[in-house]
Amino acid sequence: MLAPLAALHRGRARHILRGYELEARRVTKGRLEAFTDGVIAVIITIMVLELKVPHDADPKALLPLVPVFLSYVLSFVFVGIYWNNHHHMFHAVHHVNGATLWANLHLLFWLSLVPFVTGWMDENRFAAVTVAAYGIVLLGAACAYTILTLVLLASHGKDSPLAKALGKDFKGKISLVLYLAAIPLAFVQAWISGGLYVLVAAIWLAPDRRFEKLFDEAKA
Repeated sequence: MLAPLAALHRGRARHILRGYELEARRVTKGRLEAFTDGVIAVIITIMVLELKVPHDADPKALLPLVPVFLSYVLSFVFVGIYWNNHHHMFHAVHHVNGATLWANLHLLFWLSLVPFVTGWMDENRFAAVTVAAYGIVLLGAACAYTILTLVLLASHGKDSPLAKALGKDFKGKISLVLYLAAIPLAFVQAWISGGLYVLVAAIWLAPDRRFEKLFDEAKA
């Protein structure tokens, strides 16, 4: 009589522990996403604070701010692209571990440098070394995002919905190549590097329905 009761209690205990484990995984994923959203919001706030308000009401006073504003727009677009991709990717993520948390922090580290290099370019009128530094930060962020995807794939498996959605990640690979080309080109002509940065942003602004297709298939 005691043996069946003990087995029943053990079964219930395992069921409760499994529930606690699933809940902990869900909360951890949620906290990671919330933390990422908060950091990105702060990054965007810092960037907009770098825009100096002119002390003249004449519209002509805005002309010197045009290059500064354009660099802000480019940086805003890049940060927005990372937030958008991160948001979509984590819809296909079922759990996170310690390696995922560190990989995500690594990505946020590089993104947190975007306001600094953007301001440095503006203050030095897009000098070659500052444009190259901007590219290095973008390259670092791209590498960090690639590492994050590899860490997630390692914990989810090659046959997971996440792996199917990511596919061969052509956009990610071509972005790395363009950044590597843009950095040395900054010392030849800074505007060429700027054009390549804009090209990368344009590539990612094009609709990417990899994860939307996954969600549609899941609903069907």
